[in-house]
Amino acid sequence: MKASKFTEAQKAFILKQGEEGTSVAEICRKAGIGQSTYFAWKKKYGGLLPDEMRRRKQIVADLTLDRQMLQDVVRRKL
Repeated sequence: MKASKFTEAQKAFILKQGEEGTSVAEICRKAGIGQSTYFAWKKKYGGLLPDEMRRRKQIVADLTLDRQMLQDVVRRKL
């Protein structure tokens, strides 16, 4: 299976445009995707992606802070 060239955030943005009333044909034309792809994303991610993105953003922030603290500890020991 070919990996998507769109990130989850980009997919969320594309789907949000549809929720705001922009026509699917226009969204797909601007994004360079087919309508079948749009509807597949909507079926797979509809309503779930924003929450998932917030959770992932929080996890990344926590891990970044943990990493920075560990690097500080290592630097002090050297």
